[in-house]
Amino acid sequence: MKFGIYMFPTDYAISPVELGKAAETLGFESIFFPEHLHIPASRKTPFPGGGNLPKEYFHTFDPFVALGAVAAVTEKILIGTGICLVVERDPITLAKEVASVDFLSGGRLLFGIGGGWNREEMENHGTDPNRRFRVLRERVEAMKEIWTKDDAEYHGEFVNFDPIWSWPKPVQKPHPPILMGGNGPNTLNRVVRYGDEWMPNRVEPAGLKGRIAELNRLAEEANREPIPVTVFGASPQKEVLQGFADAGVKRVLFTIPPESAEKTLPLLEKYAALAQSFA
Repeated sequence: MKFGIYMFPTDYAISPVELGKAAETLGFESIFFPEHLHIPASRKTPFPGGGNLPKEYFHTFDPFVALGAVAAVTEKILIGTGICLVVERDPITLAKEVASVDFLSGGRLLFGIGGGWNREEMENHGTDPNRRFRVLRERVEAMKEIWTKDDAEYHGEFVNFDPIWSWPKPVQKPHPPILMGGNGPNTLNRVVRYGDEWMPNRVEPAGLKGRIAELNRLAEEANREPIPVTVFGASPQKEVLQGFADAGVKRVLFTIPPESAEKTLPLLEKYAALAQSFA
């Protein structure tokens, strides 16, 4: 089992560059950054975590800028979005961003995606929340065309364009792995249809083993190999991590709070030591 970290890269926390360099030095396999392009001031949509929305949600850097900065000062650590809100981005522009970061990093990008939860946020980007997963699917399908074809075109209900040229193409072939986030009732079907890996959050080992078995059953029915699983926000407890390992999880990500270097680096070292105990 591999170990990574994720943190909201904010304008008041340890810099993404310093965090990325430290994570690579300590032996972490990957570093992930989430995104919220903005947060509506209305706050009508309740925060899934309960209570008030933490301020990092509206202080975060663009993930591709932050990941590009990390890639420039590291050599091997994988860099990922956890998650990218595809339903809030133009697919042609996003395809260019993903391909550019993967190309400039030497093929190190993990493209975590999801449908989001903040309805007003989606609406501000012109996406009907009730149709967001249909929008998500079409945009992913369209980006795959752009990444893999010289003359790319796509004609759907929400995405429609005649043949276009767009380079660079990603280093990873056919494209960076697409990690489908979420843990809803239809998530596994989405993973099998247009994802490469599954990235659930807020899960425990006991409930995950059965879901992984279901995922692999669906994959087999679709003539696919078993699908890797990354647990987002794993509890840093040895018995919990062992449970994930026993369930067949490929990667777990520890949560790093968006705090100063004085607070985050000791925590990073603690998690690195925990990860080493599984080596």
